[in-house]
Amino acid sequence: MSQRDLVLKFYESAGILSKNYCKEIMHPDVTLEWYSSKGLLNLDLNDILALSKELRHNYYSLRAEVQELMEEDDRIMIRYVYFVRTFENTDEELVLAVFFTTWQIKDNLLFKGCQMSQLIE
Repeated sequence: MSQRDLVLKFYESAGILSKNYCKEIMHPDVTLEWYSSKGLLNLDLNDILALSKELRHNYYSLRAEVQELMEEDDRIMIRYVYFVRTFENTDEELVLAVFFTTWQIKDNLLFKGCQMSQLIE
């Protein structure tokens, strides 16, 4: 699978919701530097797996709409919007946030990420 397809599949399949898939697609030494509305978060694999669990418990569904995807050497940049459905209202899809993420790929796995997000209210 190409680097581009690796990243695209992760987001389009809502891969963050699967602990096993995260372990499969992420390098054991993965890091994600996330500039969020809560400030800077530095996540390792265990933190990302905890985030996966939290998202599964908070949302009925999660869907990414990819707006842009670019590749250069071992780096992929993706811009996307996450849409969610809550357990309280599974019929209504809401915009959660807009994201811009770059990933460095190592051994065909997500290795070093840098992400910025903006919540939509």
